[in-house]
Amino acid sequence: MARSGGWGAGSRSDAASQALQRHPTYEFLEARAKRRIPRFAWDFVHGGTGADYGIDVNRRALDGVEIVPRYGVMGKAATETEIFGRRYSAPIGISPVGMDALAWPGSSRCLARAARDENIPYITGTLADSALEEVAEIAGPNAWLQLYGFPRDDHRVTFDMIARAEAAGMSAIVATLDAPVRAKRPRDLANRLVVPFRTRPSTVWQVATSPAWVRALMKAGMPGFGSIARYVDGEPTLDRVASFVQKELIGSFSWDEVSRMRRAFSRAVVVKGVLHPDDAERAVSAGVDAIMVSNHGGRQSDAAPAPIDVLPGIVDRVAGRAKILFDSGIRSGLDAARAIALGADAVFCGRAFLWGLGAAGDEGGAFVARMLREELAVAMAQSGAWTVPELREATIRHVGRFDFPARAAQSVPLAAQ
Repeated sequence: MARSGGWGAGSRSDAASQALQRHPTYEFLEARAKRRIPRFAWDFVHGGTGADYGIDVNRRALDGVEIVPRYGVMGKAATETEIFGRRYSAPIGISPVGMDALAWPGSSRCLARAARDENIPYITGTLADSALEEVAEIAGPNAWLQLYGFPRDDHRVTFDMIARAEAAGMSAIVATLDAPVRAKRPRDLANRLVVPFRTRPSTVWQVATSPAWVRALMKAGMPGFGSIARYVDGEPTLDRVASFVQKELIGSFSWDEVSRMRRAFSRAVVVKGVLHPDDAERAVSAGVDAIMVSNHGGRQSDAAPAPIDVLPGIVDRVAGRAKILFDSGIRSGLDAARAIALGADAVFCGRAFLWGLGAAGDEGGAFVARMLREELAVAMAQSGAWTVPELREATIRHVGRFDFPARAAQSVPLAAQ
């Protein structure tokens, strides 16, 4: 069950929890994590593509959404919400992050426990450290699976992973659309985070000067790709699995393939990476249950608009025919309130949870979940909204809204796609 109370309530009175209480916002956690994890890991999580312009765009756009306060009615904000028939403690979830154990060894298991204990959804990644079955065993139905495409043999690996997610009891699969090609990530290239990965003196030094990270590594074991290892011929060494991923993975799907996923999975199907109403329309035609508006956290295209600015146009086009989820740039409960006020049913974030782990270890993910939930409750109270649906009635100024050409909503036949 989710814990309740004031700031930091419900956390253990150990050194990690006390450290987290001294770092009560995203920015504090980020700064502390930077001091505690190797520089190459920090760059991997913090960086985007190109000149990191997309990350800055996301931040500025969220800050450009203003919610007018309303007062005079007293109450207590209730953050609970329902997604796909399941009741969660807040409309906030954990986004997928590939190679998550680079930021904090054992992070997949830590985040699965946070999702279970704080009753929020966790989308574990195709390239996450732990196997999807292990995540599902810990998080139960709060576990969702993000998918990249492995097109060889008519997507044999992709659809086998869907079958595994079904058998493991995961509540949703999330097909990523916004990575049709590999984006250049300059910081990773500079740090030689390439296949095959070879240590350099600078890498050894960064690890040696990050004792908390090293202790976590000794406890959790070497990072890997838990869900992918079984598909590799021979012994699934890290280099061999990484080479398989490099060769076989294509990070996107056609609309026909999305429709096949819909037929293959009995529970919720989500598409992630939508930024245009026409693509949202095609997703609805393919039968998805939800559309995640996202620019991959600024990690795919520096020319992409901020998701918050295209969100209203997509909400208008979908018109309730599918859930609208939001991802990219969320750093606080206030950011969550902004997205929900503009029509999102729930928001997801990745970096905040990894900074929580980096800042104070295994308990950091649960702390971040509580922090975001409590910040959301404050933002709701300031806007005069006492339930999540009431947030959508808030008075908003959104100068950066992206105006798409007017077009009547219509279904797009799959044959035409």
